[in-house]
Amino acid sequence: MVLVVDDEKDLADLFTAWLSADYTVRTAYSGQSALDSLDDSIDVVLLDRRMPDLSGDAVLAEVRERGLDCRVAMVTAVDPDFDIVEMGFDAYLTKPVTSDDIHDVVETLLARKHHDAAVQRYFQLVTKRAALEAEYGDGVVNDPKYEALQAEIESLEREVDELASEFDSDDFEVELRRIEQDAGDDVSDADTDGGSV
Repeated sequence: MVLVVDDEKDLADLFTAWLSADYTVRTAYSGQSALDSLDDSIDVVLLDRRMPDLSGDAVLAEVRERGLDCRVAMVTAVDPDFDIVEMGFDAYLTKPVTSDDIHDVVETLLARKHHDAAVQRYFQLVTKRAALEAEYGDGVVNDPKYEALQAEIESLEREVDELASEFDSDDFEVELRRIEQDAGDDVSDADTDGGSV
C-alpha cells in the first residue's frame, strides 16, 4: 500500500489518481493525518516536506522512530541541502514531478523493501550523495557532512559487495545507475514544467 502525503489537496489527489490503477493508495492532507494513517500495511510513503501543521521532516522522523518497515520518498519543492544527510528517507524527488517519476519511485522502493538492511542503507546513502552532487556539483566535495556521508558509503561498500549476489545479474549496478540518473534528471527538469507538477 502507498501513502500519499501532501497538504496541497489537488496535488495529493493527482498523485493518488496516478497510482490508484496499480496500487492501493491512502491519501493524507497533513502531517498529523499521515501519522494517523500509518500502520504496518503501508509499504511506501510519498511525503511532502513543507507542510504547515507538521512538517514532512517531522513525519519522517516519527516513521523511523516507530520502526515501521516502509520506504519513504520525499516529494517536495525543497531543493536538497546538506541537512538531508541526517534524514532517513529512501528517495528524494524535487517537484515538479511527472506520473512516470511517481510510478518509478514507488516501483523502485517496493523492490528495495525486500533487500537486506545493509543494502537498503547503502541505497539511502547513495541517493543522498546523488541528490547533493546534482544540486551542488563539484562544490559539494568540501563540505564536512558530505565527506562523512562519503566515508559511510565507502565503509558499507565492502559489506554490500558480499550481499550483491542477492540481485539478479546486473540489477545492483542498474539500481545504482538509476539513482544517479534520477538525481541528474531532477536538476535538468527543474527549469521546465513540460506536463509535470
